[in-house]
Amino acid sequence: MRLPDEPESQAQINIVPMIDVIFSILAFFIISSMFLSKSEGLPVNLPQASTATVQTETVKLTISIDAEGMLMLDEQAVTLGDLEQAVRDRMKAEPISVVVLKADKTVEHGQVVEVMDRVRRIEGAKLAIAAEKP
Repeated sequence: MRLPDEPESQAQINIVPMIDVIFSILAFFIISSMFLSKSEGLPVNLPQASTATVQTETVKLTISIDAEGMLMLDEQAVTLGDLEQAVRDRMKAEPISVVVLKADKTVEHGQVVEVMDRVRRIEGAKLAIAAEKP
């Protein structure tokens, strides 16, 4: 006795799970790449200087002044009155070799000098001013 032949179904490859895995991997790399880039303060339009050099010190603190005069210590907003104490606290927590001042080129000269004066009062703080090469 012989069983009746079953009709052969066409072999198929289901690619939906593969697409899910690829998108999961893509999302992982996109999210992890965001943590690899280190933000150094606000994005500002730096003035150009032909004698600008790259600072080789790896540990640094960034003070940014944007075009509206907003003052940021790394990524935290700070007032001019609180700036000196905030920098002192950060230097106690970790040894900082350079304090970089990034001021937008439209910021008034007086405000930049006030910030520089506050940083110079701190013992052991080396002040550097950020600029771009033309």
